[in-house]
Amino acid sequence: MSDTPSDASPRPRRPFARGLPLVAPLRLGRPSDTWFKPALSVVVASAVPHLTLLALGRLDLVMYTMAGSLCALYGHGLPYARRARTVAGVVLSMAAGLAAALVTASLTHSTAVLVAVGALLAAAQKVACDAVRIGPPGPVILTFVSSAALFAPQRLDQVPAHLALTLAAGAVAWLVCVGPALIRREGPERRAVARALEAAADRVAEPGPRTRHTAAAAVHAAWQCLLASGRPTPVRRSLERLVVHAEAAGACAHPDPDRLRAWAALTRARGPVPEPPPAPGPAAELYGIDAERAALRASGGRRAARRTLLRSLGPGSHLLPVAARTLIGCALAGYLCAALGVGRPYWAIVTAASLYQANTTLTWNRTLQRTLGNLLGVLVFAAVLPLSRTGPLALVLCCLFFSFAAEALITRNYWLGSVAVTPMALLVLEFGGAHPAGELVGDRVLDTVLGALAGFLAAALVTNRRAAGRVERALEAAAQARTEAERALGHPHAERAQARRALTARLVELREAADIAAGEWWQRALPEQRLLAAERAGHRTLAATAQRQGPPARAPETRRGAVAPAPANGAA
Repeated sequence: MSDTPSDASPRPRRPFARGLPLVAPLRLGRPSDTWFKPALSVVVASAVPHLTLLALGRLDLVMYTMAGSLCALYGHGLPYARRARTVAGVVLSMAAGLAAALVTASLTHSTAVLVAVGALLAAAQKVACDAVRIGPPGPVILTFVSSAALFAPQRLDQVPAHLALTLAAGAVAWLVCVGPALIRREGPERRAVARALEAAADRVAEPGPRTRHTAAAAVHAAWQCLLASGRPTPVRRSLERLVVHAEAAGACAHPDPDRLRAWAALTRARGPVPEPPPAPGPAAELYGIDAERAALRASGGRRAARRTLLRSLGPGSHLLPVAARTLIGCALAGYLCAALGVGRPYWAIVTAASLYQANTTLTWNRTLQRTLGNLLGVLVFAAVLPLSRTGPLALVLCCLFFSFAAEALITRNYWLGSVAVTPMALLVLEFGGAHPAGELVGDRVLDTVLGALAGFLAAALVTNRRAAGRVERALEAAAQARTEAERALGHPHAERAQARRALTARLVELREAADIAAGEWWQRALPEQRLLAAERAGHRTLAATAQRQGPPARAPETRRGAVAPAPANGAA
């Protein structure tokens, strides 16, 4: 490997509160390459029920249909087979949380009870989403809906009809999310593989620990996407071979980043997938991925996945400190707002719940972003409110516009997306009837400030001593995976490839655990020398396996009248 010891000089970490950044969390980044997919999906999924209710003159029911429509924000990075299951699960989870909130609201008007239930739901939703790694937007949408429903007027006999509206809108959202499979069946897999090729090109062009880890994570994500994509197709076979080239790039003596980027561009485009050099070994079991896919779908594989999920929720889970922070922070925020006379302190609960990230430092970053975005969003709401009150259609169009703007902007930075989320959330209240603008603005500002203060206070005071223990376990798992990969060097090709993928996954988990622990307060010093040695040894083993399994060099047919240049020695 070309990484030198100067790439990462270890520095001792002391086990106390670390400095908190002020400017870096607010810098704008590049937008996601798929930002328009959730943005368009949520607009379409919301427009159908919104316009239907507008035609029926029942815009007062928008809150219940919006709960289902917002499910269209999930699953856009998943292959369609898994996306269908994931979005269906989100719809059912949304309905379950909404049901609990509506039943509670119909049985009691006690603010103390409503805040307690809201905090419990927020903590449960946080743990569940983190355990299954649902991805953006995470639990915040579920918490927003359930917390708002707790403080909405409700009768017990209305609950079934309102839940039916949510499920109906959720069905529309499911169709919107899964429908593109009819047009471009392998779209998510192509994007995942293109990211892996681009990361591998960056790794070759600028060797170093950061690009090395980014490339390993992107390759791991591409394999996971292909494993979950369903039955093999010719396109997926080509994508599998492209991922192998991305894996082998770091070990190649004369890699060509330009060729990797050219493949990535063709893979991401709508044309044919580039045909890389043929892979060695039986075509029916390319690098063992078919056997691995079958094992995951077998009953034993599903049971193992369930056991892993249950362990992540057990008494020793690393998720429990974050759950405790969410519960305490949301409850404290809600009770503070209630004590200061806010009639519906649900926004304080949502603000606190949205802050909690993997560690204290990231939670601080989100606190800054959320506070700035909400306060600016309140000003936008005040400016737009007169326009939205010109008629029901104007109100619907304003909500749809801000739904699109939120998803279009949030990938640049969370605070920028919050500028659009805040007026959208406030405009939803207008469907039930006009409210005094000054009261809405004042309550929202108070909720935001108190929610952010209470939420971060809970994150700072509730320690997460398990972060360092997770690093120790990740070190042991990485060492075991490296040993198994070295043993597999003399085994059949499929076994080597499976061991290589397992080692890649362990190295990605090790870096994730180390990054989380590094940003956590009140931690003992991290074993940085061991981390550095484990990562370097793991990547050396990956390089050795890549050299053993690298496909022969041959320029791929692009099917567009161009042939990419082949590198001088081996695959890219």
